[in-house]
Amino acid sequence: MKKTLVLTIIGLSILLSSCKSEFEKIRASGDVDRIYKQALAYYDNEEYQKAQTLFELVISSFRGKREAEEIYYKYAYTYYKLEQYILASYYFKNFANTYAASDLREEAEFMSAYSNYQLSPTFRLDQKYSEEAIDGFQLFINTFPNSERVAECNRLIDVLRKKLEHKAYESALLYFDLREYQAAIQSFDNVLKDFPDTENGEQIRYMSIRSAYLLAKNSFVEKQKERFEEAESRASEFLARYPDSRFKKEAANIYEQSTEFLKKSDNVRYQNESARAGS
Repeated sequence: MKKTLVLTIIGLSILLSSCKSEFEKIRASGDVDRIYKQALAYYDNEEYQKAQTLFELVISSFRGKREAEEIYYKYAYTYYKLEQYILASYYFKNFANTYAASDLREEAEFMSAYSNYQLSPTFRLDQKYSEEAIDGFQLFINTFPNSERVAECNRLIDVLRKKLEHKAYESALLYFDLREYQAAIQSFDNVLKDFPDTENGEQIRYMSIRSAYLLAKNSFVEKQKERFEEAESRASEFLARYPDSRFKKEAANIYEQSTEFLKKSDNVRYQNESARAGS
């Protein structure tokens, strides 16, 4: 029994060793044509790691030759298939720049941007790759305006911009929750400036009113008049823009309280001026 087990293990080891040695044998052969053909075979069989390794060995040997374009293109795709998206984007872009007249350039330009799209994280994280993907898709649209992929690029840009908008809005809300109302106002205003077509304009403007009102309410006395005027102005503009808003009651209340404060402030100032004039 033991002898049979040992023989089985030895047999498996030899089999695995021979399988491994076949790839290693090709890799170490130095035979450029053989390595190239085997790399294509691995690629077609979706063995992308092996294909990538072999492409790396011969890519420089085919520089300037007819096969170079196909090698470089498939080499870039091995990174994408292995979910190594940073390098995939880099090599697709390199391909597009190197083979500007290639029929494959359009695909490479799209895949360079799409690789960055694959790297786009949840809105809570840094959006560097989202921005790079947007730039890439926009460049694709400008370069290939008649491409069938233009509609898809526009759709993906919209998806990414919504993510950027969400991040910007959540950042503004964080300032609001931390009672940093001046920073919140600026951030809410920036969301509207950067995303003028937002579907959330009503809520964003309402939050900017609340921020302005709370900033005024919690300010030093010498700054309150100016800041209540700002809150009043924002509330008035909001009520005119959204007469049927779900925030109408709250916005009207802010407007009334701001107006009331300013009236009292003017009365106090008038009384003080009268007192000084009569003394």
